[in-house]
Amino acid sequence: MKLSERLTEAIAGGICQIGQVAILPQAGGAGHVLRHIDDGDTAADLLENHHGPAAARDISTWTEDGRYRFTKAEQSLKRGWQLHLADDAELLQALDLFYPAAVGLWLAQQDGRLEVEHLRDKLNRQTGMYRFARNLSDTGAQALVREVCGPANCCVKKILWQIDADTPLEDSEASRYDGIPGDRDRTRALPLLCREACNHFVAEARKASKAESDAKAEKVES
Repeated sequence: MKLSERLTEAIAGGICQIGQVAILPQAGGAGHVLRHIDDGDTAADLLENHHGPAAARDISTWTEDGRYRFTKAEQSLKRGWQLHLADDAELLQALDLFYPAAVGLWLAQQDGRLEVEHLRDKLNRQTGMYRFARNLSDTGAQALVREVCGPANCCVKKILWQIDADTPLEDSEASRYDGIPGDRDRTRALPLLCREACNHFVAEARKASKAESDAKAEKVES
C-alpha cells in the first residue's frame, strides 16, 4: 500500500493533526483542507486561501513576524491560512513540506521498522570542524538536551534516541515530550518523531565540547 493510501486510512481512523497542522477531510471525498491547529474553528472567509501542495513550502518557511524557521519542527508555524488539496497524493506532499518525512517515520514506527541512531553514534561519525563534537561528555550531552530540545526551546519532536544504547536521557521536559503540540486528543494526532539528533544539536554539541575543553585547560593552568 502506498504511503498516501496508508495516511488516508489513518485519517479515516480518526487522525486529524500533525504538528501544528489540522487535517480536515472534505465531504464526498473532495480532498482535504489543512489549517493551523489554532485556526480550526475560524470562519473560512477570514483565512488566506492557498491551493496545491507547493504552497506548504511558502507557508512553513517564515514565522508570523517574518523570521526564518530554521527547522520545520519549530513551534512557530504562522496562522491565518488554509490549504486546499485535491487528493491523497497532494495531502502527503503538503505534509512532507510542513514536516519532512514525518508521515513515513510514523508509519515505519507503526510497522516496527523505524531505525534510531543514538547520539554517540551520530557524533562519532562527524568530520571536519564538527569532529570536536565527539569529545562532548555524557554530562554535557544530557545538559544540552535540556538546553536545545523540547517545547521550551521551540522544538515539538518526540526524542527517540539516547546518549548510547545503554545510557537513556535523563528525565526532563524535553525527554518526556510526546511530539504533539497543543492540548488536543493525543489518540487523534500523529506525533513528530526525532530518530537522530539534528544538525543544530550537533553544532551546539561542538560548542559545548570546546567549552568543556577550555574549562579543563583553565583548571590545569590554575
